[in-house]
Amino acid sequence: MIEVRYSASPSDVETATNADLRKNFLVEDLFRTGEVRGVYTHDDRLVVGGAVPGDGQLELPAWDVLGAASHLARRELGIVNVGQAGHVLVNNEKFELRHLDGLFVGRGSEVVFTGPDAAFYFVSAPAHAAYPTTLLSHATVEPLKLGAPESANERSLYRYAWGQELQTAVLQFGVTVIAEGSVWNTCPPHLHDRRTEVYMYVDLDEKERVVHLMGQPGASRHLVLRNREAVISPPWSIHSGVGTGSYAFIWAMGGENNDYTDLTPVALEDL
Repeated sequence: MIEVRYSASPSDVETATNADLRKNFLVEDLFRTGEVRGVYTHDDRLVVGGAVPGDGQLELPAWDVLGAASHLARRELGIVNVGQAGHVLVNNEKFELRHLDGLFVGRGSEVVFTGPDAAFYFVSAPAHAAYPTTLLSHATVEPLKLGAPESANERSLYRYAWGQELQTAVLQFGVTVIAEGSVWNTCPPHLHDRRTEVYMYVDLDEKERVVHLMGQPGASRHLVLRNREAVISPPWSIHSGVGTGSYAFIWAMGGENNDYTDLTPVALEDL
């Protein structure tokens, strides 16, 4: 199953109802046992999806909206396991992914998900070239330390694919883990004029929530998210959030370039 989302303008968002914001930008209900579910957004043609194999195996679908015989015929893929240990088969080569481990899969590959307790989150983006499949272990990636306890935004940024070290066509993704006692992510916020970004919030307790800020500076809106829900951030939208408890989030981007530093900072007084 895949849902198609169309682009929205900043002026539409400024006057949208909460129901409209959730319909257009919130990604929910991706993780159902025995299924692969996805959302195709016309913002930079990203596909956001979830695969929960259960006791069987699940192939990465070639949904009709992609117009190709296989999902990765013209795309590349980033995967992060948000469940317990499982395996991803890429052209019959097996890769084990533990919790928050990542995997980059190059264009032209065939992908199968396995693992009774695994839950795989993935994002694919159009690719002009094929690059090697690479396992990205959460335990071995050196995090970038950001923020501070006194500003409640201390966090560890794990850069899996970010335009350096690992070569990709346009896809960037990684994991940010909020430190115990901190609540804010990406604060102060920023936006990307040349890329769409998706935040997938994970590792929240059942009763905890994240308030995600979006929209243009000076006209921001918000969405309230549960565990394993995501927000699509178009190039004109800021992205930042604050949680009621411990959490992490998976960030993924695709667009005109893969220059990680190509962003526009937004000062808090400009919100």
